[in-house]
Amino acid sequence: MSGKVMVVDDSAMSRRTLRRILESANYEVIEADDGMAALEKYFLEKPDLVMLDMLMKGMYGLEVLAKLREMNKDARVVIVSADIQNSTREMAKEAGALDFINKPFAAESVLNIVTRILSEETRPNGIDREAE
Repeated sequence: MSGKVMVVDDSAMSRRTLRRILESANYEVIEADDGMAALEKYFLEKPDLVMLDMLMKGMYGLEVLAKLREMNKDARVVIVSADIQNSTREMAKEAGALDFINKPFAAESVLNIVTRILSEETRPNGIDREAE
């Protein structure tokens, strides 16, 4: 599988970890360390999928998600967060996220979710299952 994935997280360690996992499966990875950089890179790079942290300095993840969806109503976004509350998952779903990945990352789970989303011909309407 191949595709371009943008990782948006203000934690360099989280970006490195996701980069390593994704590149091991031959995905092209671009990074952004905040919401404004993510919006600019999304416009320029047109990634196939965005992995978006929920809590970042400057702009909250759901704000970035809303702006991405304004730019492209079919933007594929997965929320990445250490927050395990069901209410957070519901907010992400309502905002248009396709799935939710918890930190710390489990490589197999990350790759399963990314591969599933990028192999779908049509975008599902919201998170359709609980992430592992």
